[in-house]
Amino acid sequence: MDSAELFKWVLENLNYWVVTVFMAIESSFIPFPSEVVVPPAAWKAMADESMNIFLVVIFATLGADIGALFNYYLAKWLGRPIVYKFANSRFGHMCLIDEEKVRKAEEYFKKHGAASTFFGRLVPGIRQLISIPAGLAGMKLGSFLLYTTLGAGAWNIVLALMGYFIYKFTELKTTNDVYMLATKYSHEIGYGIIILAVLIVGFIIYKGVKKK
Repeated sequence: MDSAELFKWVLENLNYWVVTVFMAIESSFIPFPSEVVVPPAAWKAMADESMNIFLVVIFATLGADIGALFNYYLAKWLGRPIVYKFANSRFGHMCLIDEEKVRKAEEYFKKHGAASTFFGRLVPGIRQLISIPAGLAGMKLGSFLLYTTLGAGAWNIVLALMGYFIYKFTELKTTNDVYMLATKYSHEIGYGIIILAVLIVGFIIYKGVKKK
């Protein structure tokens, strides 16, 4: 089954189980776009009564946590040399992973610390790999799960809102059309959220310093 057939199957068989499994895959090192899952599932939740949009977000976030934990423990148990060896292997390249991407994720983690597991979930190209440097660094599991859940939850809410607004303000009639439109704008929205979050954090820090 090629990717087009797999996408078609997912879009035609959306339920909570499919959402959870494929968001776990998306959150691991296996390349799979979240836009295929959450926006169409949220749109479907509005179009009929087979799903609930709030449960779509919850199960999508649960799946993301599962995939992130897989990456976290894989990196923690295998260690840096083997992780980089995998990134340089043919199978790693088949999974769209290379040494540069892993190094980029690791540098992002070192620069932003624990909070990177939150903000990293919103960055295209980093989102699926940010769990690897967290595992390599031996980040505390509780903190990792907290930041990962918050970050993945925020991103899934954005994707679900995309599905909601597509239902409300367009005439699209199929989950495939929803997926195509969501993919078109998801990266721009992700970067917009990061900018907004940075501005909010900066404002909070500024207010705290000003009070002192």
